[in-house]
Amino acid sequence: MGAKAKIAVIGGTGLADPNLFKTIEEVEVDTPFGEPSDKIKITDFEGVRIAFLPRHGSGHEIPPHKVNYRANIHALKELGVERIIGFTAVGSLKEEMEAGHVVVPDQFIDMTKRRELTFYDGPKVVHISAADPFCQDMRTWACDVTKELGVPLHENGTYVCVEGPRFSTRAESNLWRIMNADIIGMTLVPEAQLAREAEICYLSISTITDYDVWADEPVSAAGIIETMKKNAVNIQNILKKIIPNIAEDRKCACASALKDAEL
Repeated sequence: MGAKAKIAVIGGTGLADPNLFKTIEEVEVDTPFGEPSDKIKITDFEGVRIAFLPRHGSGHEIPPHKVNYRANIHALKELGVERIIGFTAVGSLKEEMEAGHVVVPDQFIDMTKRRELTFYDGPKVVHISAADPFCQDMRTWACDVTKELGVPLHENGTYVCVEGPRFSTRAESNLWRIMNADIIGMTLVPEAQLAREAEICYLSISTITDYDVWADEPVSAAGIIETMKKNAVNIQNILKKIIPNIAEDRKCACASALKDAEL
């Protein structure tokens, strides 16, 4: 399949506005790992050709533990994607990280339990480096444009990814805080590490919807949805500024992530 787009956006709520993307075509991609979450929209966004994939399906019908992450990343690779911006909604584990703030995480902790985590299940054995799991160039661009927009920003943060679909117990939430995690969500892993295995630059932009249950108010789906609607404007504005400013050439190490990784 010929290249369709070099930049992809993976997201859901906040990016569902039908007027946000001008769709050029919808593409179905067959993968060795099954079907992606949805058809991939090839769109014109601020004069740039991008691919858009709703992580949970167009009707938000796929729960986080059932997302076919391998099919999603493989399909984007087939379309020629070299950079991915993944948007996630997260809970905060730190008092200073408030609802409505944006976090550009630089680390993650994987607490998932039964997900397919790699493209390499044998006979080829590959051990990628995940010491710095996100593309630093893309993180820098995201932080710069978010600050320009005046959106409350945390330039670093550790994302703890849990299996879901339930929210944490209070004991678990306090454990994540002891582990010095900053935010909690259900979708970053294995999406980010699969992108690294595919030698695709990956950026995570996380919008905070609530304090996790370590705080006085238990987290609720209704409260999260309401805050996500408010965060949608910030998400769209960040995209509008960052997409046209992404450099064509990749000078980071993401493009050679498999070098010396195979045993």
